[in-house]
Amino acid sequence: MIAFVSGTIASLAPDTAVVEVGGVGMAVQCTPGTLAQLRVGRHARLATSLVVREDSLTLYGFDDEDARQTFELLQTASGVGPRLAQAMLAVHPPDALRAAVSSGDEKALTAVPGIGKKGAQKLLLELKDRLGEPVSAAAAHLPGQGAGAAGAGGWRGQLHSALVGLGYAGREADEAVEAVAPQAEEAAASGAEPPVPQLLRAALQTLNRAR
Repeated sequence: MIAFVSGTIASLAPDTAVVEVGGVGMAVQCTPGTLAQLRVGRHARLATSLVVREDSLTLYGFDDEDARQTFELLQTASGVGPRLAQAMLAVHPPDALRAAVSSGDEKALTAVPGIGKKGAQKLLLELKDRLGEPVSAAAAHLPGQGAGAAGAGGWRGQLHSALVGLGYAGREADEAVEAVAPQAEEAAASGAEPPVPQLLRAALQTLNRAR
């Protein structure tokens, strides 16, 4: 198992970071929140989980060990593969997922693309004794806020790419970006950087309501 990769970020795509390790470029699938903290040419260390299939080897990357372990625990539930587990972590950080499952928050799970009401109910039952209790009271904290988040000039492009990468059509992504624009502009007006992970969560909630 590849527990982590550490090296220079060679390139970034809507759902992938290429990390140069010993002269080899390793493609790592990441959530938009994780990608928002990375910069091409800078050093990064990502906790990783290798998913082996008959026809592929896919490396998934995370901010820390907590996110990696949560990613693997989510897949112990029936019907949850790596893509859905990653989508869940794109919408909710680990502690927020633990809080949602421990409190039976069905609505929080249906905010994830690909999870309907029945699926959420099933996941709440299967995961209740596996994820454990939230570590902190601030379970709604989102990773990627602060210095590592995207600047005002690039939040629209990053958010749009993240939504398309999660399977939404370009038009849907455009509408969701516009819906959360006031939040981003408010952050920029106060001198802060628009927090892409938080904007992504708000955009996904908007799309979920629209459906």
